[in-house]
Amino acid sequence: MQLILLERVDGLGNVGDEVSVKPGYGRNFLLPQEKAIVANDGNRKVFERRRTVLEAKHQDELGKAQATATKLADLELSVIRATSDGKTLYGSVTSNDLAGLMAAAGYEVARRFILLDDQIKAVGEHVFRVRLHPDVTASLSIKVEAESL
Repeated sequence: MQLILLERVDGLGNVGDEVSVKPGYGRNFLLPQEKAIVANDGNRKVFERRRTVLEAKHQDELGKAQATATKLADLELSVIRATSDGKTLYGSVTSNDLAGLMAAAGYEVARRFILLDDQIKAVGEHVFRVRLHPDVTASLSIKVEAESL
């Protein structure tokens, strides 16, 4: 299935790229999310008229994401959890927990954009990433402390 991308898609291409994808991916994700349109002569002409608007929108979103990333660099998150031996947590700190902490700090981030390299299952400082835009990822740290009895 040939599609024209209306926005940057990770691992696929940038605005205006004509890409070939499997029909299910195009039909079930790219087209309903309005990330792409079917590549035919009519849509190519429509896209060329809209190209400057779409690229300006992309640049605006990129600028906002970069500004947010600089603000997030100063954010300090901490959480207190129950531990078994003072070092190992009974559960783990999940992306859902991190999204809640960030929302409490005033930053609304969907949990699917929080990237954990490893599970957070121990007391200490841990680093995680937040994808704010396909081109912008911010690194944050969280301090996990043991619950005092």
